[in-house]
Amino acid sequence: MKKILLIEDNADMRENTAEILELANYKVISAPNGRVGVEKASKENPDLIICDIMMPELDGYGVLYLLSKNPSTASIPFIFLTAKAEKADLRKGMSMGADDYLTKPFEEMELLNAVEARLRKSDVFRKEFTKNIEGLSEFLAQARGLEELSRLSADRKVHHFKKKEMIYMEGDEPNGIIFVVKGRIKTYKTNEDGKEFITGIHKEGDFLGYIDLIENTEYRESAEAMDEAEVTIIPRQDFFSLLYSNRDVAAKFIKLLSNNLQETEDRLLNLAYNSVRKRVADALITLQQRYHTAKDQNSGFSVSREDLASMVGTATESVIRTLSDFKEEKLIDIKEKNIFILNPDRLSRMKN
Repeated sequence: MKKILLIEDNADMRENTAEILELANYKVISAPNGRVGVEKASKENPDLIICDIMMPELDGYGVLYLLSKNPSTASIPFIFLTAKAEKADLRKGMSMGADDYLTKPFEEMELLNAVEARLRKSDVFRKEFTKNIEGLSEFLAQARGLEELSRLSADRKVHHFKKKEMIYMEGDEPNGIIFVVKGRIKTYKTNEDGKEFITGIHKEGDFLGYIDLIENTEYRESAEAMDEAEVTIIPRQDFFSLLYSNRDVAAKFIKLLSNNLQETEDRLLNLAYNSVRKRVADALITLQQRYHTAKDQNSGFSVSREDLASMVGTATESVIRTLSDFKEEKLIDIKEKNIFILNPDRLSRMKN
């Protein structure tokens, strides 16, 4: 049963509207003002919010603003109720992110049709999409089914890159965002002495270059294929349409984009505060987790000593010595350039 939060200060209107919704088999949670409504939205996690605009303590615009700042409530479909029909109110509500707008008094079917339409659109983008080319294609196909996104490009050409071939260079102008279909791609920055610092290693399902596109800057790092790789590109126009044309689509797209932001932040903190030994251990654990499933955690992985040194932020010689120490301590094994982690628990608990 779908759960609807109804925020309305007029008791008669609140009761009548709740009765209509309950007869249509919705579970209704009521709030007499905006302040209580915000509290209940965070606590109850409703499937839809219907909110009056003119209310004491906190009006509907304030409710929408506060909910949009909370990640747990920002993507909940939101319908405004108002007794006013001026275009200025309509524009203000929709520009703030409201999904629909009903003017009181309204017909029973007008309310139910608006609720059903919003829930149907929301359900489409509440499902999880796999982080591969098939999942991306399914997501984009569903987005194209919405009128406001019908112009999204239907074709998704796959580009092939050989090992060590450049995807893009620092200083290039981005014309879209990169989606990794297959293989591994490293992003890195180069200092004045030509020394590389790896900012990320990306695999199937990862996106590259979207921060530069959002901030309208040149690429601030370079991207290079670590082995045979395939990528596809979401053009600039499609990218911004996905972000700004529909709130449900934007919420799901942002979730897909931001999958590895926490990993990036953790790695930078690791670089700043941990010893070389600890950083090498963490890098090895990260590489194993990133490129192996639970079924093949005991299999090895290949990474060049230079790339590992760039990840860790130290000299290649220091990485080689540390790997040798780990091998002597039976934490890892090295065969034909592949690294096998023998004791992941001990390695992950490595102290400074």
